[in-house]
Amino acid sequence: MITDTLVIIPARGGSKGIPGKNIRPLAGKPLILYTVDLARQLFPDTHIILSTDSEQIAITARTAGLPVNYMRPPELATDNAPTRDALLHAMDWADTHGIPYKKICLLQPTSPLRTADDILRCIDRYTPDIDMVTTVRPAATNPYYNCYETDNDGFLHISKGNGCIVRRQEAPPAWEFSGSVYIINPHSLRTTEIGRMTRRLPVEVPAERSIDLDTPLDWAVAETLIASRSAHHHTT
Repeated sequence: MITDTLVIIPARGGSKGIPGKNIRPLAGKPLILYTVDLARQLFPDTHIILSTDSEQIAITARTAGLPVNYMRPPELATDNAPTRDALLHAMDWADTHGIPYKKICLLQPTSPLRTADDILRCIDRYTPDIDMVTTVRPAATNPYYNCYETDNDGFLHISKGNGCIVRRQEAPPAWEFSGSVYIINPHSLRTTEIGRMTRRLPVEVPAERSIDLDTPLDWAVAETLIASRSAHHHTT
């Protein structure tokens, strides 16, 4: 068990894209439990904070065995409340309850296909002199190759470079955050907005483990991938 890390799982009750998604069954299992069950494989319950304003979500996690002694204040669970504020509030609660930690592991419930290895690889890359390690995947569009902007006359121009790159392989790699794992320096989080952190290291994960559930289409894709993974597991 990893005991120097505070795991925070942010799970608001409200969701516009997929109503009630954190407790909605995904391939027969409430979404929140994919993240809770995985966290409990690696970290002790004492170091896992489910940050929710919803009693239903808390009950779902408790039924699976995770003690939920912390509730997020309603004002930190609105559509406009920054994730960072919710994280800082959870950290303060951990501090007042004597829970020791040297780094934060942020696990968003909307990434149910991450694996324990994804988390461990991020932890292995982390050192106290950086701000954050996060999972990434190759960006769908590359600013040197097929990502464009319009100029003042409305004409399209390549976002970066001279537009002469004709093969994606020749373009510098571009990444997008997959959102599945963040290992964050607590001091950096207390002093810096997440988007303004500059010392960030990537850990690449494949697209099939990077899906972030935001729309009903994402949900359908995730159910297909989980069924495929389950079928493969049963045949090996």
